[in-house]
Amino acid sequence: MRLLHTSDWHLGRSFHGVGMLDAQQDFIDQLVEFVSTEKVDVVLIAGDVYDRALPGVDVVRLLDDALVRLTDAGAQVVLTSGNHDSAIRLGFASRLLERGGVHLRTRLAELDVPVLFPLDTAEDGPLLAIYGIPWLEPRLVAEQLGVEPASHFEVTRAATAKIRADVATRASGRTVHSVVLAHTFASGGISSDSERDLSIGGVGAVPLDLFDGFGYTALGHLHGRQSLSPTVRYSGSPLAYSFSEAKHRKGGWLVEVDATGITDVREVRWDAPRALAVLRGTLDHLLTAEEHAWAETAYCQITLTDSQRPAQAMDKLRARFPDTLVLGFDPEGAAAATTTSYSSRLAAADDDLSICCGFLEHVRGRSTDESEAAVLAEALEAVRLGEMSR
Repeated sequence: MRLLHTSDWHLGRSFHGVGMLDAQQDFIDQLVEFVSTEKVDVVLIAGDVYDRALPGVDVVRLLDDALVRLTDAGAQVVLTSGNHDSAIRLGFASRLLERGGVHLRTRLAELDVPVLFPLDTAEDGPLLAIYGIPWLEPRLVAEQLGVEPASHFEVTRAATAKIRADVATRASGRTVHSVVLAHTFASGGISSDSERDLSIGGVGAVPLDLFDGFGYTALGHLHGRQSLSPTVRYSGSPLAYSFSEAKHRKGGWLVEVDATGITDVREVRWDAPRALAVLRGTLDHLLTAEEHAWAETAYCQITLTDSQRPAQAMDKLRARFPDTLVLGFDPEGAAAATTTSYSSRLAAADDDLSICCGFLEHVRGRSTDESEAAVLAEALEAVRLGEMSR
């Protein structure tokens, strides 16, 4: 059998204000083509199918279309809910959908209810058992799982213990190979800027050894594809959802399994519809350097290093890089600049013009030029004469 490990589709998400439904449709097209060409038997989705608990109608329609096309291509689908999903809404009609090959694991009661696949034709032959651990909010599930304190470690340990007990029961008299989907932050994983924090101070990270003994653990939550061990991996998100992911190679994992267990795991890659560019330099250099020509069709995050903040910087940059989405300023020599607070500089100003010029410099990040200072001086003089005429 062939399993395709994916996660964190985040259907409905935007990228710095740019809608991504078209890009997500492109990913689904690639996914369906891969499933059909490579004869994938099961598609795994380890949580965060949607980007929000109440997705829009067009987003729900996109998932509906994806599930129909995947099952039409010959694959079954096993998915869990993530911290962005509403487990109740995503799990709606799960028993009915199961008849069509879509297996939802979003409820605590289903932790030890696997999706079973025979690995040969013998009646008591080896089985593949796929379990799903949805996102477990400790405060909400600790009591139901009978654990104290309510922590990510304790609820995950209780969930994996229930699965191990079920595997042991099924393995009495036959071979059972287990695959576990889990949406969580496992120790050793490398995060990016687009993931929602699961807790404060890293307390949400669960130790890797909680997944010892399973044939393969398909993790979701972190958006970079990575291997934490030969049997515990993150597929990452299919698309980049922050500029911190600009160097990611998006994809998933194709897992081969037969009667002897997991035999092979290999990378799968998805083509990105748009490149991401993280550029840094002075405005003049960025507008003229040939080395940045490739970024003219990319989504861009640009940091200007000019000692003075250039006027109309965004307009000028977008003339060359139309899809500049984020603009920042980090002036050269800023670390050596004065650290005097604005209020201190304000207190030291010796006249009204200095106060006005200082305010402009504070909010714009560049000094007032001669023409601007002249306009301010004229305005101040008009105010002074108006007060004298009262």
